[in-house]
Amino acid sequence: MTSEARILHVTIRVPMDRAYAFAQRPENFPRWAAGLADSLRSTERGWIADTPEGEAAIHFSEPNAFGILDHRVTRHGQPDVMVPMRMIPNGDGTEVELILFRQPDMTDADFKRDARMVKADLGALKTLLEAEA
Repeated sequence: MTSEARILHVTIRVPMDRAYAFAQRPENFPRWAAGLADSLRSTERGWIADTPEGEAAIHFSEPNAFGILDHRVTRHGQPDVMVPMRMIPNGDGTEVELILFRQPDMTDADFKRDARMVKADLGALKTLLEAEA
């Protein structure tokens, strides 16, 4: 069975190499990703975030030459949540795309809320990177 998916996007007026160098570092995620803002920490078990449902392990893709920023969220007793994310060069700027998958048993209102939160996070990343340009 497939899940409903939404592609959320922002254009950042910062070169790809600078944008990716910042965004691929897990310790920078709390600076722009509100869902991880106060709780993401590196532990001997890996990257951990506190969520309303309890602790979640966050598994980040390794730095790479392709602009891949995928991450997977693992919560005890729940299916993993895959978060595909890409940075793509566009002239002297960067396109950022994130695919938001609707999770099982998620209401329409919850899916819309999650999409709004992701859009806000991408907007925060844009604002942060462009302010430092």
